[in-house]
Amino acid sequence: MFGNLSDLGYGIIVFAIIIGVGVIVLDKFGNAVGGTANTTTQYLVTQLGSTGLAGWAPAIIAFAVGMLFLGAFMINKGKRKY
Repeated sequence: MFGNLSDLGYGIIVFAIIIGVGVIVLDKFGNAVGGTANTTTQYLVTQLGSTGLAGWAPAIIAFAVGMLFLGAFMINKGKRKY
């Protein structure tokens, strides 16, 4: 089970890095182009940030950890003992 938790941790770290790099790249792109493109990229940065996709991260983490624990406790419940 702890192996699964470390894999989950690596996945969360990669998720956070992807969001961070995406926000930085979109911000630099919007500032370089300017005008309507800057407005659009600022909106996308907001949607990736804490009000958008990254805002769901705590719920995703809690759900994944909960499912791991449920799976660990329920692994032997379906087996018959003769």
